Amino acid sequence: MIVLTTSTTAQTIKVIPRRYEAVFKMAIRDDSTNVVVEYDITTASISGNYYTFTNAFSPVLVEGHFYDLELYASYNFWNTNYSLWQDYDVKWQDDSGFRGVIYKDRIFCTDQDIEQFENDYYQLNEGQYVQSTSGNNDYIVAL
Repeated sequence: MIVLTTSTTAQTIKVIPRRYEAVFKMAIRDDSTNVVVEYDITTASISGNYYTFTNAFSPVLVEGHFYDLELYASYNFWNTNYSLWQDYDVKWQDDSGFRGVIYKDRIFCTDQDIEQFENDYYQLNEGQYVQSTSGNNDYIVAL
């Protein structure tokens, strides 16, 4: 699972894809609203087996929401069809709906600092409850 924030600045995503493409698309579907937003990714770099790229999300991701992430190569008319024109059984000039999925994952959006190595885990109700420090918490037991 990828953890992102509600920040409007570009955030870095690092994945191990099924295959490497020079240009691909990223589709993010909000599980709560079922709204899909697509982004064109043209500046991904390969480091070892990882794809690393940055993206600024607009509209902004929502705190506490889960998203479905899909990276895919869109083999529509003249896009990256040149790489599959011999392997794909439609005419090269046809606009096809074929999507070559590169990677799938889940995204969770939170602004909490999550560092599992320091046992700083996500807290569902963080900041919603305030612990009272008034009173001495004494009680009387009658026998």
